[in-house]
Amino acid sequence: MPEARPGATVEIAAPLEQVWAVIMDLDAYGEWNPFLFRAECQSPPKPGDPIVLHVRWPNGRTTRSPERISGIEAPYADGDTTRATLAYVYEGLPARLGLVRGTRFQRLSQVPGGPTVYDTVEEFSGPLVPLAGPARVADGFRRHAEALKARAEQLASESG
Repeated sequence: MPEARPGATVEIAAPLEQVWAVIMDLDAYGEWNPFLFRAECQSPPKPGDPIVLHVRWPNGRTTRSPERISGIEAPYADGDTTRATLAYVYEGLPARLGLVRGTRFQRLSQVPGGPTVYDTVEEFSGPLVPLAGPARVADGFRRHAEALKARAEQLASESG
């Protein structure tokens, strides 16, 4: 069964808690996020909540992606490292038919005095994974990561 793991990683010169606040402010995605330009979800989001992501591809086309939040780990200490995670599971028709499954993880980590590391990956599986466009998803994640970096660093410079 085909699998794919498109992802992106970026270092952000801002405190992890500030980056986490940007990620969790779903209502503001349209202000900064070129890939997920809108997210429909209860606020504050919690595990089990449905979330509809409005995706904009590089060619300008848009699509809606129904998902369900599968995990939220607010910032916590893991030894000397602070970590946080947001995860959600794809629930579109291909997933319901068992053709394409996907879980996206957005993970943050920061060691004292270091940048916040943002790492995102989609764990795809199923017979139609190639049709899900892992390469274009990776490109979207890269654009998302770069925009998150810009947003969080701007907010950090304004508050510091």
